[in-house]
Amino acid sequence: MEDIAVTWQMWVTLGAIAVAIVAYSLDRFSLELVSALTLAFFLVFFHFFPITEQVNGHELDEAELLSGFASPALFAILGLLIVGQGMYQSGALDWPTRMLIGAHARFRQYAVIGIFIFVMLVSAFLNNTPVVVMFIPIMAAVGAQGGIAPSRLMMPLSFMSILGGMTTTIGSSTNLLAVEAYYNSTGIQLGFFSLMPMGLILAASGSIYLAIATKYFLPDRFGESLSAPDGRQFLAQLTLDRGNPLIGEKSVAGLFPTLKNVTVRLIQRKEEILLPPFDDVTMRLHDRVVIAATRDSLTRLLKTKSQLLAGFMGEVETPEGEGGELSMVEAIVAPGSRIIGRSISQIRFRFQTNCVIVGIQRRSRMIRSELNSIRLEAGDVLLILGDRTDIRRLRGDRDILMLEQSMTQVPDPDHARNAGLIFLSIVFLAAFSIVPIAIAAVVGAAAMVATGCLNVRQAARAIDRRVYLLIGVALAMGAAMEGTGGAAYLGTLLTPLANGPGGNVVLLSAFFLLTACLTNVLSNNATAVLFTPIAVSAGTAAGMDPAVLVLTVIYAANCSFATPVAYQTNLLVMAPGHYRFRDFITFGVPLIVVLWIVYTIVAPIYFGAQGML
Repeated sequence: MEDIAVTWQMWVTLGAIAVAIVAYSLDRFSLELVSALTLAFFLVFFHFFPITEQVNGHELDEAELLSGFASPALFAILGLLIVGQGMYQSGALDWPTRMLIGAHARFRQYAVIGIFIFVMLVSAFLNNTPVVVMFIPIMAAVGAQGGIAPSRLMMPLSFMSILGGMTTTIGSSTNLLAVEAYYNSTGIQLGFFSLMPMGLILAASGSIYLAIATKYFLPDRFGESLSAPDGRQFLAQLTLDRGNPLIGEKSVAGLFPTLKNVTVRLIQRKEEILLPPFDDVTMRLHDRVVIAATRDSLTRLLKTKSQLLAGFMGEVETPEGEGGELSMVEAIVAPGSRIIGRSISQIRFRFQTNCVIVGIQRRSRMIRSELNSIRLEAGDVLLILGDRTDIRRLRGDRDILMLEQSMTQVPDPDHARNAGLIFLSIVFLAAFSIVPIAIAAVVGAAAMVATGCLNVRQAARAIDRRVYLLIGVALAMGAAMEGTGGAAYLGTLLTPLANGPGGNVVLLSAFFLLTACLTNVLSNNATAVLFTPIAVSAGTAAGMDPAVLVLTVIYAANCSFATPVAYQTNLLVMAPGHYRFRDFITFGVPLIVVLWIVYTIVAPIYFGAQGML
């Protein structure tokens, strides 16, 4: 410790960081305000009381303190957030999730395990938040079908996504920031799969704990299902123009195989009307097919077989250069409306609103007639398709009452394919070190917007200003701690653990436990950034490869299981899982203990075999 110059600036820096940590954890002030005040303090303090010595070739001035806001890791995180949002918005994950839900009907318990494994695999390469957002209604549906309480599914969903994020450098923003902090301190770059061996062991251990402990530690709490099936049947019409895949399709036992979960009410062929049962009927060019289907079934057709509904899709115009959001919403024909008693073709809805009436639902009786000839009645529910901007303009229409809570986006299948290809390209480029992760992520984000998978507004919404501020300020705090010698000083305080009984094993174990505790009261990003330079200093002083303690910090900083505020996905599942704060403590704390014990036992063996201890 005597080799380290202890300065009063170091103590002020450590004190300011401690105050910031307490302010973050108390949650009395907004994260943005705490971040801004902390950054302002360091800028003013080091302007009047500078550190003139260079650290890693840089002076601790305003340029060094603000460099975190131009950090490659930060831009990699923002780029991956946009890519993840593109995967979510485009519906690129719809096909595998439908496969898993379909498997649930046949295999039940094994399908649930498959869904959790799939979530963990996807989270290794995508930001966890959109993955969990997508799977919350899926797990709600699985629970409703299997009679499983949502409280037994939602928290494991969040935790599995976090465990999956431990396995690659792009699995979470925490990993990216720690990797860059390590590179800034040592000039050594961790590889894409450097986290995977121990990460897989920890993920497997956590998965086993979740499989066993869910039965004993999580309560049975049922509530209103997020995805309660809506059995209302909307009447819709398909016109078989050239290129429609239904042309030439022959009925089988009165049904048409392509139109799953859809009832064909009638087929109008010129002046002839064909009614069920459809025996040996083959669909022809220019047939008008009137179908009855639930909203979910119609939406699925638009997502997966949009060519069947090409007439609707072609009639909706989206703003050029905006990458418009095609959306679907329900609206009720208002009492006293001017459109009552008029047919859909007569009200010229498409020309007045740039939206298309896809279907109509009437509770009073079954309708067997062509859609455009149906005369509207008060209380009819219209299913409307259009660009989100045009649909929002319907708010002022006095003839219909728009049910805004029913608005959902209808992704284009072409965009889903593009998003999938962009995502795979990013993983390939980063995994084989063809380009740095930051470059691959930024190019991928730009490609998402350029190909229409996202528009500019959606991409902007994917960037959380709190994440941007917190990461930038955390990097500034790390630079200040390293520049004043605070990181090296704290490292020397922990180094003696390596000289006592147990040696480096005790040091590894202590670093893991301390980081895991702090990450549940402070942001995991800030924890990783603050502890990485300490880990480098302590590892060097203890005579081991500093990468060992840096990896320890990364794994432990991802152990955000003990509180709902520890990680964003925990907050997302709190309401649908009907959890209380103490549920995370009783279920999450034992998981942290399990991972700590496993790491303490396995890590020395693994790193010792690698020659790093």
